[in-house]
Amino acid sequence: MRALVIGCGRVGSNVAIRLADEGWEVTAVDEKEEALTRLGENWRGGFVLGHGMDVDVLREAGIEDADAVVVATDGDNTNIVIAQVAMKRFDNQCVVVRILDPARADFYSELGLRTISPTKTAIHDLLDAARACEIKPREAIPN
Repeated sequence: MRALVIGCGRVGSNVAIRLADEGWEVTAVDEKEEALTRLGENWRGGFVLGHGMDVDVLREAGIEDADAVVVATDGDNTNIVIAQVAMKRFDNQCVVVRILDPARADFYSELGLRTISPTKTAIHDLLDAARACEIKPREAIPN
């Protein structure tokens, strides 16, 4: 299986490393060369320096042969555009995109994008954790 991970920050680099550890052939794309260091000294996958919205960069990274494309840059707008290009221009059927804004994630999910919203996940998890707290009556403070 081949994966293309666009955005090699904390999230993208971890996704790339884990997929590679599972036996995937992974290429990471980032516009900053120092992002390669996040992949570690033992990185056996590919790395393409460039902007993920550049079609030539995507081709160089192997988008035409990718079984999955993970889009995890630090900008929602950038992620949405790259994801749509991967789906519509390159006909990739497995595109997963990180969108921080929960409302936008819902909107684009309805349009067919596989969206992940860490903000939505955090809200859900925080609410669950708060609701799971056992409410105990406060003890009276002695005079």
